[in-house]
Parts: sequence; C-alpha cells; structure tokens
Amino acid sequence: MSYSVIVVGGGIIGTSSAYYLSKAGADVTLLEAKDIASGTSGACDQHVLLQSKKPGPVLELAVEGKKLYPELEAELHTDLEYRSGGGIILMESEKERELLTQKVAQMQEYGVDVTTLSAQGAKEKQPGLANHILGSTWCPDEGKVNSFNVCFSMAQAAERLGATIRLGSPVTELITEQDRVIGVKVHGEKLYADAVLVTAGVWTPALTKPLGIDVPIVPRRGQILVSEKIPPFLKRSVLSYAYIAAKGKNTAEPSDGADAAGVGLVMEQTESGNLLIGGSREFVGFNTETTSEVTSAIGQAAVKTFPELANVRIIRSFSGLRPNTPDGKAIMGPVENIPGLYLAAGHEGDGIALAPITGKLMADVISGQHSSVDIRPFLFDRFQNSGVV
Repeated sequence: MSYSVIVVGGGIIGTSSAYYLSKAGADVTLLEAKDIASGTSGACDQHVLLQSKKPGPVLELAVEGKKLYPELEAELHTDLEYRSGGGIILMESEKERELLTQKVAQMQEYGVDVTTLSAQGAKEKQPGLANHILGSTWCPDEGKVNSFNVCFSMAQAAERLGATIRLGSPVTELITEQDRVIGVKVHGEKLYADAVLVTAGVWTPALTKPLGIDVPIVPRRGQILVSEKIPPFLKRSVLSYAYIAAKGKNTAEPSDGADAAGVGLVMEQTESGNLLIGGSREFVGFNTETTSEVTSAIGQAAVKTFPELANVRIIRSFSGLRPNTPDGKAIMGPVENIPGLYLAAGHEGDGIALAPITGKLMADVISGQHSSVDIRPFLFDRFQNSGVV
C-alpha cells in the first residue's frame, strides 16, 4: 500500500521518524523551518541514559530504545559516536544514598542492570571524584552519542530511501478538510499527504492550537558549559542526584536565580576532548540566553565534584529548550477525533535516548504495523481525559 507522510520538524525525533517511515515504504516529505538539528537537538547534551528515566513506561521505552543505537551505526554505515561506557549517579549525603538505593531497587524490577557502589567503588569507576562523594549508582548500559551525527545521518538515509527534505520551510498552518488533517501550508504553498506527523518540539502547540488542540508542552531551558579540549578524563556519564531531582519537578513556574533554576550536575566528554557540563531546568518561556548566575553555579558544582577541573578553561556556554509535559512523558501517536494528525513531541531531556525507538514506533503506528511497544501511555488523549487540556 502506498501512502504519503509529511513530517514537520528536522530535529532528532523528526529525522528518526522520517528514516523509519521511509524504510517502511512511505513517501515522506520532511519540512524544517531552518536546518537539520538547528533547535533543541543541536543544543543539548549527548547522553543515552536509563537511570534518569522514571520507572514505568518511559523507562521501558528507554530500555527498548537503547538496543537500537548499535544497530543503527551498522545500518547507516556511519559513526554516530555512540559509546557505551556506563553511567553513575553520585551520592553526596546519606539522604541521597537512601533515595538512590530505593531507585536502584525500582529499576532492577524493570530488568535494568544497575547497582550501588561504595565511595571507593565509585572512584574506581570514575577517578578524580572528590572525597566527599559517599558512593554512586552504576549502570553499564548507558552511554553517549553525537546528536548532530544522528540527525544528519538519519536525514541522509531517509533521502537515499526516497524521502524529500526541505530546509528553510516553516510550516505555518495545518490544512483540514471535514475535521481531517490533509496537509500543511509552507510559505503559502499547500502540500498534501495522507498523514501529517508533527515533531516540532516546543513549537508543536503553536501548530495545533488553531485546530482547538491545546498540546500541554512548554519550553524548559537547559544551560550547558563547554570546556577546552583536554586529555581523556571522563570514563563514563556522571550525574548528580540533584540532576535527577530537578528533572522530576514538573511545575511550570518561572525561575528566579540559580537556586530555583534546577541546577544539577551532568557531565560527559566528547570524542574531540571537550567536556559538556550541565545543567539547569528553568521555565523561562522561549528565552535561550545563558545567564552568569546559572553558568557559574554549574561550574562550581563541577569543580566541587572534580577538584582537578579548577584550572580547566570554559570556552563557551549555550542553552536549549526542552519540550516539557506535565507528567514527564512524551506525546506520541494519533490524535483522537482528528484523523490524519499524529504527534511525536514532548520528550523533555529524553529525546536523544528515545529518538530511534520513537521514530520506529511512529512508523509502525502510521503504517498500521504491529509494534512491540505499547503506545497507550504516551497518547495525547491522556490529557483530554484527565482534564489537563
């Protein structure tokens, strides 16, 4: 059966969806307002984590998604810079030790290979940790990937399979006919398709609202520091408990100062040697400026954790807007009562880890194929039924 799909958004969710849809035989057109990975996907860290996921459907999805990155490198014949070095969450107080021990037990129930380590065990996994660190968790199945490589490789692979990629093509309107979405408008031009998949992240609500669909996604700014290139230093992904705690606070209230900015340490080292040091979680609308107060707090957290970084230079900082939902789960699948419209957005800080499985899942749903993943916990209808929208 031949069918056409328009994918709106050229970030890691959109390019992944375009690839898997093309692979499934769809006639795909991907429309991006600017350039591939020019939004959130190009302004984030590069982690592929399990421990940062809430036990339940998100963690189950992450476990499935983790399996796809090694397959993709072989499938796409390119280096996505996927490295599986494992990850740790640091314990800096007895209370954090207690809470993380509980979290480890929960994750083990979902089949995740995660354990707790003593202070000495944590230092053996990651040398250079400060003496105040009481221990850590340890998950060998975590890693990192280059999100730019993933986005461009997915887009190029989709093109090889016949997809059309149009850059500099902002979608201004969803076209409807008899309550069905049948296409989009770009610069006044009308493009038609059997299905429209919106993967526009924080900009998704602006497209759906004219149809009376209030998608509860709000931007959540994350600030990140980039160090000068240094010799191999981080052997794995490093997170603080504060990072996990900040992620779990979903109240969309404006932040004021570093203490309210959800600062929690998350670190990795790129293949080129730069350290990516995050991060923060702030509800400040669409403001993408970095602030000295928050970047200073992130830097202080890094040096407190790794004292020998005190003399490493920071060469720049940047921020990105994570698409946040009230319950911390992405919105994926068809929209009830609006035939032809599909959503894949709201992944917050989980987009890098969940992109391949999301693209594969959306291809299955749109093409009518059976999927091994239960999509029901991620449907938009959950908000309509709960009275959130």
